[in-house]
Amino acid sequence: MKTTRTSGSGGFTLVEIMIVVAIIALLAAIAIPNLLRASARSQATTCINNLRQIDTAIQQFSVEAKKHVGDVINFPDDLTPYIKLNRTGQIPACPANGSYSLATVGAYPSALCSIGTTVNPPHLQP
Repeated sequence: MKTTRTSGSGGFTLVEIMIVVAIIALLAAIAIPNLLRASARSQATTCINNLRQIDTAIQQFSVEAKKHVGDVINFPDDLTPYIKLNRTGQIPACPANGSYSLATVGAYPSALCSIGTTVNPPHLQP
């Protein structure tokens, strides 16, 4: 019995592999910046929603505690009963590692993020 060999029947050429790698690199170059932009937008939206919750809690607390314009609020102790806490029992924090600070009663905005306008999109209440 005679066996015959066919040459080149067992794999990809170097050019084919390089084309596939180039296509994957091109797709990654398009996808990664979009992913980072979406992540930043998501963090800003979460921070703004947290600021809105804090602002609402300040308004509720100031009415119930009969606070006047210009009075100081102790953050987070005064607001803890008025905000939905996270799983650790704390007021939700800024997802971009910013910290929240409060202005006095009646000021707008009543809650600020330390990151504010240093990032794009900004962490500010509209």
